[in-house]
Amino acid sequence: MAAPAPLLHDDADPSFAELLAQRPQLTMHAQDGLLLEEVPLSRIAAEVGTPAWVYSAGTLRRRFHALRGALEDARVPSEIHFAVKANPSLAVLRVLAAEGAGADIVSEGELRLALAAGIAPAHIVFSGVGKTMAELRFAISQGVGQINAESAEEIGMVSAAAAQVGRTADVALRVNPDVDARTHAKITTGKSENKFGIAIADAPALYAKAAATPGVNAVGVAVHIGSQITAGVSAYAAAYRALADLVRSLRDQGLAVERVDCGGGLGIPYRNEPAPTPAALAGAIAGTLGNLGVQLMVEPGRWICGPAGVLLAAVILQKHTAGRRFVVLDAAMNDLVRPAMYEAWHGIVPVSPREFVSSVSPCDIVGPVCETGDTFARNRGLPMLEPGSLVAFLDAGAYGASMSSTYNARPLAAEILVDGARFAVVRPRQSLDALLAGQRLPDWMAA
Repeated sequence: MAAPAPLLHDDADPSFAELLAQRPQLTMHAQDGLLLEEVPLSRIAAEVGTPAWVYSAGTLRRRFHALRGALEDARVPSEIHFAVKANPSLAVLRVLAAEGAGADIVSEGELRLALAAGIAPAHIVFSGVGKTMAELRFAISQGVGQINAESAEEIGMVSAAAAQVGRTADVALRVNPDVDARTHAKITTGKSENKFGIAIADAPALYAKAAATPGVNAVGVAVHIGSQITAGVSAYAAAYRALADLVRSLRDQGLAVERVDCGGGLGIPYRNEPAPTPAALAGAIAGTLGNLGVQLMVEPGRWICGPAGVLLAAVILQKHTAGRRFVVLDAAMNDLVRPAMYEAWHGIVPVSPREFVSSVSPCDIVGPVCETGDTFARNRGLPMLEPGSLVAFLDAGAYGASMSSTYNARPLAAEILVDGARFAVVRPRQSLDALLAGQRLPDWMAA
C-alpha cells in the first residue's frame, strides 16, 4: 500500500507508513484498516464506541522481555518494578505481573491495584515525596518490599508508622544528585531545585541516622532523575556514578548497603526523535554500579507501556474558518492531556485504509472542550475526513488514561485490552448516570 504524500516543509513529520513501520504492533490491512495485533480498530469502535483506549498485551510482554534481556546481557540482572503511575489499568498490571514484573507505586490506591493484579507485596517499592501516615501504615502492614524515603521527616514518619503496626520497614534513601536529565521541565526530578529526594551531600548523615532509627531497616539508596529521557544516557551515568560513590562512602562508615534502585524515565520516540535503548541504559548501569555487589532495581513505566496503547477517536466534524481547517474529534484534552500540558507530539493516523493512502493537507486537530488548549496538533497533515471517520493516537499507553479527567462533565473513556485476535473491555465507558451519581446536595437544598 502506497504511503500518503508528505507535507512539504523543511521539518516534515513522519508519514503514516513511516510511523507504522516503527511500531510492529500496528499494521494496515487493505480491507480491515488499522489493526492492533490482529484486531481491527474499526471493529472495536463499532462495538465499544469512541473515544477508547486500546492496549496491546503482546507489546507489553515484548517490551518487558526486551528490557529484562538487555539487563541480563549486560550482566546486571535487576528487579523490574513497573511504574504504576504510567498506566494503572488492572489488566495491564496483570499482564506484566504474569511476566514477572513488580511494581513501583506512589499511593495507597496504586498499592491496592498492584496487589489486586497479583503482584507480591515483597515485589513492590513505595516511592513518592508525600506519603501520608495512613498510606505508610497500610504499606508496612502489607509487607511492601521497600519504601523509598525522600526526607528526614519521612524517616520519622516511617518509624512511627512501623511502631503503630508492629513491624519493621525496609527503607532506601532517595537521593537527589543534581543532574539535569535534559527532559521537559515539568518531568525532570533530579535537579537540586526539584522537590524530590535528599541532597546527595546530606545523604551519608541521614543514612546513618536511618540505620539507627527504630522500625527502620536501612537497606540502600535510590535515584530517579526524570521522565521521557531521550538525550542519551550521559545523565544516567552521571547520576549512577554519584550513587556509586555514595555507596562506597557509606560502606566506609561501616554501614550496610544492599540495594540500589536506579529509577526509570527511559524515553520513547513519539515522533522521529532518537531515544536511548535498554541496552544503552543497561550499559550505563553496568559501567557504574555493576561491581558493587548490590541488588539492582529499575522502575520503567512509559518505555514498557507507551507504545502498547492507542487512543481511538472519531471525527465529529471538519470546520473551515479564516483559511484554516479544523478537524474536531470526540476525544479531548480531558482524555489525553499530554499535548496541552507538555506540548507533547503524538502520531495521529487514519484507521480507514482508503484515508490512510489519501493525499494530506495541513489542519489543526482539536477536541470539543471549551479551551483553546484543547488542541492535539497544529499544521498536521491529514486527509479530508468525513464525520465518523476514525483516527488513532499512537504511543498513548502511558500517561493517557491515568491522567484523564471528567472536565466539561465528559465521562471517562472505555479501556480495551487486545491479545492476539481477541479483545475485551477492561474498564467500561463511564456512564452519564455514574458521572452524576457522585454528586450530593446539602440537606438545606434537598427540597
